[in-house]
Amino acid sequence: MLQASIVLLFSCCMMMAMASDMMSMTISNRIPVILIVVFLGAAFASDLSWPIYGWHVAAGVGTLAVTFALFFFRAMGGGDAKLIAATALWMGPGLPLAQYLVWSAVLGGVLTLVLLALRYSPLAAPASATRLFRHLADRKAGIPYGIALGAAGLLAFPSSPLGEWALANM
Repeated sequence: MLQASIVLLFSCCMMMAMASDMMSMTISNRIPVILIVVFLGAAFASDLSWPIYGWHVAAGVGTLAVTFALFFFRAMGGGDAKLIAATALWMGPGLPLAQYLVWSAVLGGVLTLVLLALRYSPLAAPASATRLFRHLADRKAGIPYGIALGAAGLLAFPSSPLGEWALANM
């Protein structure tokens, strides 16, 4: 039951980030906070060793430093920076974090190309008239990268230490 709750909470946070960024071009601060709090409980419940726990925290803090530098230079949104860092906390250092970052880049590139095609197509006008697609079809809007970050988190989660533990013990 606990393992299923961990998988569900992580997945819901990723999907909430995706939906929020798509609808409003923002990611609520609550989502990274929930991810951090749930990670702390999940790490304790899974008997994650203190050194491994420390490496997870280092991955989150290091990622936060890099993403906030990108935010400072206006290369990334603040919500995206916080979401990446909170997700990096879950992934820990090594392959799961690398998978998350690569998936984020690939999916972000695909998302950007799809949105550019939409924004310069005849579908842009009808799409911009709907609440769901208004920001997606707006040529002046940025790219709601939270969509790519959430999808990448869902793809990388099963290979993360907590994802492996939760899925193996369900």
